[in-house]
Amino acid sequence: MTQVTEAPGVGSLLRTWRERRRFSQQELSNRSQVSTRHLSRVVTGLARPTSEMVLRIAEFLDVPLRDRNRLLLAAGYAPRFPEHELDHPSVSVIMSGLRHLLDAHLPYPALLLDTHWDIVDANAAVDQLLADCDAMLLEPPINVLRVSLHPRGLAPRIRNFDQWAAHLFHQVARRAEHTHDARHYELIAEIESYLPGRPGVPAATGPVLPLELDVGDGTLRFFSASARLDTATDSILEGLHLETFLPADADTRDALHA
Repeated sequence: MTQVTEAPGVGSLLRTWRERRRFSQQELSNRSQVSTRHLSRVVTGLARPTSEMVLRIAEFLDVPLRDRNRLLLAAGYAPRFPEHELDHPSVSVIMSGLRHLLDAHLPYPALLLDTHWDIVDANAAVDQLLADCDAMLLEPPINVLRVSLHPRGLAPRIRNFDQWAAHLFHQVARRAEHTHDARHYELIAEIESYLPGRPGVPAATGPVLPLELDVGDGTLRFFSASARLDTATDSILEGLHLETFLPADADTRDALHA
């Protein structure tokens, strides 16, 4: 006989997210302005929250949009946050604006990445940096973590590989801690497979940690800046982030402008 596993109720899911964010029930009650007694009844399944209450609690717990939809479904309500394809008319104008930023960043590299660090788009400067990577790593979707740390990717050309790998590892670990997305934990395991030991904390050698990349007869040094959409209401856009690289020294700036 096949055993059917009952889906967790909204109370159980809210408790899980509260524990993940390390909030006490009293603290969550104070922040969300839901009485402790009523919040306790919701969590234990003795009371059904309104959809507005679910969303208010989810907002204070900083629950990702896809998981807010799951909370609403578990409470018996329709999802509120769409997940359109990137070429959908409602999203395409946003994507056009982001792609304009990529081109405006030339001659420096810039990438548009999804929440799992897969490349959605990139400018021409990135193509030049990836030119010597194994073709297998450049099959779409290209994952920048993989192409950066794989032995047949950029890894042999990264002069400060240990520090840069540790930087990427801790970025993914922080994202996994926030989202509890299984794919983020898979990325952590993949990064660890490329490294001889668990990465430590990147050593502070200056005001920023640069990426030092051998190209031809020289070395390019970049520092990175990341920006994401803080006002996304479509879950396909929530994890998108713009990763831009800027010259960390005059030699790199001059080489890219030559």
